[in-house]
Amino acid sequence: MGRTNPTYRDALRAIEDRWQDFRRALRRRDQPRFDQLFAYVREHADASGLLNHQNPLLPALLSIDLEQERRLDEHEERLEELEEEIEAEENK
Repeated sequence: MGRTNPTYRDALRAIEDRWQDFRRALRRRDQPRFDQLFAYVREHADASGLLNHQNPLLPALLSIDLEQERRLDEHEERLEELEEEIEAEENK
């Protein structure tokens, strides 16, 4: 039988393992942020696996970008809602 290729999730676990020394060296306040970045990557692991890119770090970075873009959109929407509420209060 031939060998099977590792899945993207396997490659992702290997990347995360390689970065553990870096994580441990971070200040405690930044470690949860580091963990959140990998949570973002896992959210998009299915799409990244379909890409089957030579360098699994590149789809991981794009996954982080996508999640941060989503969060920015949510914050902008919330800001607009708050500005509208303030304007409505001022116009009463």
